[in-house]
Amino acid sequence: MKIATPPIIQASELKELYKSQDLILIDASNGKNAKSNYEEKHLEGALFVDLNTQLAEIKEDLSIGGRHPLPKIEDFAAILSNHGISSKSHVIIYDDTNGTNAAARFWWMLKAVGHEKVQVLNGGFQAAEKINFPISSMKEIINKAELYKVDHWLLPIATIEEVEEVSQDENHIVIDVRSVERYNGETEPIDLIAGHIPGAINIPLTENLDENGLFLPPNELKIKYEKVFENIKSQNTIVHCGSGVTACHTLLAIAYAKLEIPKLYVGSWSEWSRNNKPIATKTNKKT
Repeated sequence: MKIATPPIIQASELKELYKSQDLILIDASNGKNAKSNYEEKHLEGALFVDLNTQLAEIKEDLSIGGRHPLPKIEDFAAILSNHGISSKSHVIIYDDTNGTNAAARFWWMLKAVGHEKVQVLNGGFQAAEKINFPISSMKEIINKAELYKVDHWLLPIATIEEVEEVSQDENHIVIDVRSVERYNGETEPIDLIAGHIPGAINIPLTENLDENGLFLPPNELKIKYEKVFENIKSQNTIVHCGSGVTACHTLLAIAYAKLEIPKLYVGSWSEWSRNNKPIATKTNKKT
């Protein structure tokens, strides 16, 4: 699926249009103190979206879908409506980690329900603050929209069964976007077992960014990923991370490069490592 609206917006562009009538600005910062940090200061007009309770439906048994499985489609539709998002809304999302975390996940979810006008702020909160974008600690008013009409996810999703079947097939490619250390099994700060899916290659999401934490130009990203994909079709490419969140950052980068969006393995390492699946620790990086 190709993207018409540029998936990335610069802070200077946001500053010019942030009071537009159809604009919905979303703070998707994640972490222990994300909500209180938002209440203390956020971009003026921004509404808060919580990764754990609104962009995921976390189950007691993390072996089923991993740490951040997708919510039910009808629940997500209600969340959109409760944030004033209609099919005509121009949604711009940011977080406090350069857009590399839940902002990218929310972008993917909106694209996955067919939403056209949605973008992630390049450089996140820090980039906007740097150019003196208005900052607020006020409670924002939400004008609810009619129920968002959607009944299924439109972007391709891979299951754990599919990943196991194709991960070592030469006509498929599985990309692990976690850090080199986590991929190699040298450390695992979140999940129970260290290592990676056998056959998966490692392209850390940080490689999508420059030294300032901004996305590389689209032409550079295109060259990078065309080299990675070579003759592999987009539908035969699966991207994953720890729990299906930061993998969306690489899907965002691929869309920014104007390439087809590959499949997302939502369960990712958090699901795979809890299901007695094969584990590898050998470096097998392709760039």
